[in-house]
Amino acid sequence: MNRIISFDTVSGILVCQAGCVLERLNEYLEQQGFIMPLDLGAKGSCHIGGNVATNAGGLRLLRYGSLRGTVLGLEVVLADGTVLDCLASLRKDNTGYDLKQLFIGSEGTLGVITAVSILCPQKPKAVNLAFLGCQNFSQVLETFTTCRTMLGEILSAYEFMDEKCMELVEKHLKLSCPVRDSHFYVLIETSGSNSTHDEEKLNSFLEQAMTSGLVTDGTVATDDKKIKMLWSLRERITEALTHDGCVYKYDISLPVGKLYDLVTDMRARLGQSAKNVVGYGHLGDGNLHLNITAESYSHSLMDAIEPFVYEWTARYNGSISAEHGLGFKKKQFIQYSKPSEAIFLMQRFKAMLDPKGILNPYKTLPSSS
Repeated sequence: MNRIISFDTVSGILVCQAGCVLERLNEYLEQQGFIMPLDLGAKGSCHIGGNVATNAGGLRLLRYGSLRGTVLGLEVVLADGTVLDCLASLRKDNTGYDLKQLFIGSEGTLGVITAVSILCPQKPKAVNLAFLGCQNFSQVLETFTTCRTMLGEILSAYEFMDEKCMELVEKHLKLSCPVRDSHFYVLIETSGSNSTHDEEKLNSFLEQAMTSGLVTDGTVATDDKKIKMLWSLRERITEALTHDGCVYKYDISLPVGKLYDLVTDMRARLGQSAKNVVGYGHLGDGNLHLNITAESYSHSLMDAIEPFVYEWTARYNGSISAEHGLGFKKKQFIQYSKPSEAIFLMQRFKAMLDPKGILNPYKTLPSSS
């Protein structure tokens, strides 16, 4: 299940089996002058079928969009053994219902994805990375607005992390942050086809950000080694958290202006009962990763976190799962993000396609009453 079936260098459409590892696909595509539209910290081990089944978001959704837009077709095995061949390689097909969307993000509860057709962008010829420090979250937001305006079409990623994240990365992983004494850090990536043009735009933005006081310090990387080093400060936060004790993880979508308020309110709520409360994520698409650490698992701490975190998110019309899915642990909280009518319709789809409940049972949807 890990075979590359075909790749069209004119259209950029890749057809592959679901067991292909994401990093291997990207290495293959780079030889052809293309890249995968998806990039994850777990790219060395995750499979494209699982990525599609969970509708993984990743680091460059800001530039390339979600899998719902880049996946063109799927081959899926249904619960009764029927092979549904919707492995289309067309950008436009408006004949009937778009059935593949049922399976993207369904977490394997409606069918088993066995092959994927996906649209891949060309590999950028010029990549630049800026790692900057800001003193408050308002500056993080204004920096994003400014860079989106000034960098436009070459902006490919805008990530943020708070100072607690950086402390944990330095403490547990012995990584060194090149920017000091900041309460927030942002990582801005540009990717384009003309290095001179891109560097001019990035330098113009950086000058504006520094002179206006939005950014207090920063560094820029253009060579692969330094780019990887700076990305590791963001990508290895999850690893650093595992060394800090028991981790309570939440993957939230919120209006961008409210993104960090949840972290602040959670710190105030938990006080000394939590070891660390940190926030980081994909600010460009409103995705917060809220992580709480403690010395060990505590029922009282869990009761203080849930359902408060979901109620808070629902109050601002957010999603309780931005990109990680609901699985087993969060299925009972789906009502905080979806109306009862939508949940009922999902349950009807599940009952129709998997009447015996054999596909990834007990996941994603609450039990039918």
